Amino acid sequence: MKDKQLHIILKVWANACRFLLAAAFTFSGFVKAVDPLGSQYKIQDYLEAFGMLSWFPSFLPLLIAVALSTLEFSVGILLFFGIRKNTATTLALLLMAFMTPLTLYLALVNPVSDCGCFGDAWVLTNWQTFWKNILLLIAALSVFQWKQQLIRFISAKTEWLVSLYTVLFVLALSSYCLTHLPILDFRPYKIGQNILQGMTLPPGAQPSVYESVFILEKNGKQQEFTLENYPDSTWKFIDTRTVLKKKGYEPPIHDFSITEQKTGEDITEQVLTDMNYTFLLVAQRIEEADDSNIDLINEIYDYSVEHGYGFYCLTSSPAEQIALWRDKTGAEYPFGLMDEITLKTMLRSNPGLMLIKNGTILNKWSDADLPDEYALHDKLENIDLGKQKTESRLYIMGNVLLWFALPLLLVLGLDILVIKRRERIRAKKLMAEESLDRSSVE
Repeated sequence: MKDKQLHIILKVWANACRFLLAAAFTFSGFVKAVDPLGSQYKIQDYLEAFGMLSWFPSFLPLLIAVALSTLEFSVGILLFFGIRKNTATTLALLLMAFMTPLTLYLALVNPVSDCGCFGDAWVLTNWQTFWKNILLLIAALSVFQWKQQLIRFISAKTEWLVSLYTVLFVLALSSYCLTHLPILDFRPYKIGQNILQGMTLPPGAQPSVYESVFILEKNGKQQEFTLENYPDSTWKFIDTRTVLKKKGYEPPIHDFSITEQKTGEDITEQVLTDMNYTFLLVAQRIEEADDSNIDLINEIYDYSVEHGYGFYCLTSSPAEQIALWRDKTGAEYPFGLMDEITLKTMLRSNPGLMLIKNGTILNKWSDADLPDEYALHDKLENIDLGKQKTESRLYIMGNVLLWFALPLLLVLGLDILVIKRRERIRAKKLMAEESLDRSSVE
């Protein structure tokens, strides 16, 4: 009796741990697949913090990001269905055995602010991440130890279909979000966000104090300046960054600052309070920007000039790179300087385009989806392009679930109606034959 009770307890415990791990891995893999560039940036942060970024080719962080999202999502789905038990439980244990000591180191040393395990969808501190990983490590050890107790939801004959479709789905999702933009935007610069409101402090809150630092060069000597002591035009711009001087309450948007490239003037308020439309061409590092749609970008600028709309190219690149871009593309639009991390947060495309009005983000486009002359056939006031793009997370998640769950439900139906039915018929036939053999012997 006690053995039976112990067996039931182990079965319940192992399957509870299995569903916890399945939920964690599936969610983690999904949010990474939705925003592969965000995962790439986080991996680059890790490598830079450890002094290893220069050791590897530039494409490796993105490759790791896609591979990691695929691995985590697939392990989560395999655990959920209770299939490929040896593979799924071993991979889950290896992942947690690697991540737990790593996050302990991050919590102690704090080389990066957060681990990025759930992307921007759910930001945890390093200590929160470590304790979360302790829980998941216990769960991973449990399912690995008692993997035979895991209840299977689909037969062995069709599990390969689930495994294959899961990998193909998450790779297709990553590819789509890389080519276009993340289908779900968890960052503070999502469509519908008013940037000024996102920078506003609640009553009584003490703000963090930031300062824009400009690195300029003259006569071969580099020096740092602030807006208060910005020098004359004889100095050459090299780089800019935002420095935290005093920690306080941080609103969702706390580092949005635009400096006019030629004059050094802060034009942030001018851009965000403009009651008319403004196009913001975002190119984090313009020397690395895709130049395949140069003509279309120039056409959008001409369109904005024709109709009296603002247009700025925002970048963190130095003056010589901006000059090279102008020579290469014939760009006539003005440039604004911003922090590179802010630009990467604003748009996961280099370049990408953002449309704002009175500080509110109305639409965002990747380089692959820029509006052309057919879309810009009239003033923005008269066409849908000038209206705020409506995005429903429930609708998007419904579509994702439809594309992922419906094929798996078909496989499950096939498994129940055909495979398992055949197995039951075969089992009954064998039982009948065994019964007949026993009767003949008697």
